[in-house]
Amino acid sequence: MAATARHYDTILAPVITEKATILSEQNKVVFRVADTATKDEIAAAVEALFKVTVTKVNTLNVKGKTKRFRGRIGRRSDVKKAIVTLAEGQSIDITTGL
Repeated sequence: MAATARHYDTILAPVITEKATILSEQNKVVFRVADTATKDEIAAAVEALFKVTVTKVNTLNVKGKTKRFRGRIGRRSDVKKAIVTLAEGQSIDITTGL
């Protein structure tokens, strides 16, 4: 399947944290995704962009924290993340980018 602009709009960025690195040892990759993206759309986008087989997609909505900056109260944006499980023996090197 060829990658389209819709696939690039679905997958926003990889999540590079200590937890995400530990998950990569279990054939899992974490991405920030669009708020409206469904699990099927996320799986199709990852398969098209990275040429891998997706076996499972778990999503979670992270609510933005309230933070102070110079005495003013602000709020971070809400974020939707997807944990994508890849087929056995497949991997994505997210450091190279698209």
